[in-house]
Amino acid sequence: MPLLRDADLADAFDHAARSYDTLVAANPGYHAHLRRSARRLGLPPDDRRLRVLDLGCGTGASTAALAEVLPRADITAVDASAGMLRRAAARPWARPVRFVHAPVERLDEAGVSGPFDAVFAAYLLRNAADPDLVLATALRLLAPHGRLAVHEYALSGRTAHRTVWNAVCGGLVLPVAALLGDGPLYRHLWRSVLAFDTAGGLGRRVERAGFERVRVLPLPGWQTGITHTVVARRPQTPTDEDAR
Repeated sequence: MPLLRDADLADAFDHAARSYDTLVAANPGYHAHLRRSARRLGLPPDDRRLRVLDLGCGTGASTAALAEVLPRADITAVDASAGMLRRAAARPWARPVRFVHAPVERLDEAGVSGPFDAVFAAYLLRNAADPDLVLATALRLLAPHGRLAVHEYALSGRTAHRTVWNAVCGGLVLPVAALLGDGPLYRHLWRSVLAFDTAGGLGRRVERAGFERVRVLPLPGWQTGITHTVVARRPQTPTDEDAR
């Protein structure tokens, strides 16, 4: 089965939106890991001037992590799936969050404009038809020295970690997803990790996109060697200096 892309993937997420959080809840450390990646942005939590963009917010788990770590920030959350976005918007939010239904390629048309102090992208890049375009968009929307955090299933390259991923998906995730009627989506998600960059390759991809101070950081628990945070910074360019 080929990987799902673009409209087909958005439709699959629309269908799965009703049960997505149920499956997420069965993943130990899922929400704690998102909060850890949000903290790795290294932004001051008490700064009410911060503008943060959550790319691929899904049902709002990543948005909630950002809101908890950066409670004063102005958050814009974007997703290409209308069904996932509706669930995200229906959550109770201590501060208003702007939710935008748009693929990354059409953010300008949807009225999403920078500069942002940070861009957070959780479980997005490997699902994108053009992950380099996602990174180029993040770079363009960030302020000089703005921060990027990519939170992603990116295997270490070790056989043991690939084996754990296959065992968890084959023994738990795929059977449950099939019972819920969302087998095609979760087969895509399983295979998308196997087909995507290793953690080191993802770090190099971020560097090639023009970011500096790139670091690839592991996450604890059963996802060690499976899920990583890649943090980086947009450099300040001569053009930025000329605009001041």
